[in-house]
Amino acid sequence: MNDWQKKSPLDWETYVNKMVKVAAIEKHEYEGWILTVDPVSASVVLATFLENEEVSISVVLGHAVQEVKILEEGDDEMKQRLSCIFAPEESKAYSPEELGKRKNDLKTWLETNHIPVTEEGESGRTLCVAGVLTIDPPYGPEQCSSSNEIILSRVQGLIHGYLEKQQ
Repeated sequence: MNDWQKKSPLDWETYVNKMVKVAAIEKHEYEGWILTVDPVSASVVLATFLENEEVSISVVLGHAVQEVKILEEGDDEMKQRLSCIFAPEESKAYSPEELGKRKNDLKTWLETNHIPVTEEGESGRTLCVAGVLTIDPPYGPEQCSSSNEIILSRVQGLIHGYLEKQQ
């Protein structure tokens, strides 16, 4: 086990969002911004920004890491860029007012279609359909969860259709 693997997750966390040079076995070197370090294998996930705004992701396996040298600290803008790399394209931040409107509109639509729905959780943020399915913010098909796969599939289909009509 090398020195890098002996570090704790708290030690590795100090490297996240920083530009580093990783020296690996067989004299390989990798440069990039550390997105994360796997706490089990000590593998390093590096992001490199290419000229055309694309991102290259590299993984250096923990057992191969010999040294990690910090080259540059990440500013707030870089931290934001790094945090958005794996976010889905349609991912969007909603204001509390927008979330409230989305929830109320969906709840009204479900009730209009005779589907029993209640509000649950902290400050009524979660919608509960027929006591067997929950819908969390931002109230899309992906935020539905239920142990009953048939109900889950049907309600997701209904919400998908509802959202398409909204656009």
